[in-house]
Amino acid sequence: MSLINSDLKPFKTEAFKDGKFVTVTDADVKGGWAVFFFYPADFTFVCPTELEDLADNYDAFQKLGVEIYSVSTDTHFSHKAWHDTSPAIGKIKYTMLGDPTGTITRNFDVMIEEAGLADRGTFVVDPEGKIQIVEVTAGGIGRDATELLRKVKAAQYVAAHPGEVCPAKWQEGEETLAPSLDLVGKI
Repeated sequence: MSLINSDLKPFKTEAFKDGKFVTVTDADVKGGWAVFFFYPADFTFVCPTELEDLADNYDAFQKLGVEIYSVSTDTHFSHKAWHDTSPAIGKIKYTMLGDPTGTITRNFDVMIEEAGLADRGTFVVDPEGKIQIVEVTAGGIGRDATELLRKVKAAQYVAAHPGEVCPAKWQEGEETLAPSLDLVGKI
């Protein structure tokens, strides 16, 4: 069953943000755009490259009103220790959710049960709490924050312009499509 257009499921967890431990719930997420960025584990190899890439692009996401939530099955304590010891992770200003029970990871259907770790899953949630983008990649394949940013812009454009869709490689400011009978077979 696809998670597209499904509702964000309830959760409550501890997180590390801005040098503090904070509690985050699904209710805190609703009302704005959000990216849930799942990764296997702290203190690993591909994960810090991805999280640093997100950190380097965080201001661009914030300008679009998007909050980033990185998620692993580690605790918020582990997130702090990693943040304090890794130059790449030390750049992070977004919220790092701890999910030691796996509740959030299972909510998004990215739990690797036999390992107790998350797959590399990226989910964009709209202000109503509905999932608009789902991407899951194999453990050895890192993701690109600029491509995610492009997809978020497309999702926001489509949400703000009913009846229009964004074609492949669409960039902000380019033409969109308005599906209709007259357009069938013309592309």
